[in-house]
Amino acid sequence: MRLNGTEDIIDSIEYPLTSEEVIATHGEHVIELQNGTETVAEVLGRLGSETYTCADDIKTALYTAVSHEAIGRRFYSDRDAYTLGETGHTPESF
Repeated sequence: MRLNGTEDIIDSIEYPLTSEEVIATHGEHVIELQNGTETVAEVLGRLGSETYTCADDIKTALYTAVSHEAIGRRFYSDRDAYTLGETGHTPESF
């Protein structure tokens, strides 16, 4: 995920800010995801009304509220159990 300069803007604004204020002033900024793009307004809009007290609050919100297009291989985990009937390594407990 690339914030494309949005991080610099977030660092330079004064806090506290509501999500509505951030969306009104910086909502058009585009965030690049692995499989597409989203705007700050789209991402923060999913979270409802919030008050951000510092830049880290907004950055955390942006990183955690992006859509599934930010995920490389959706529903993939190298820790999943093998499919029934499939053989693989025996799990080892440490």
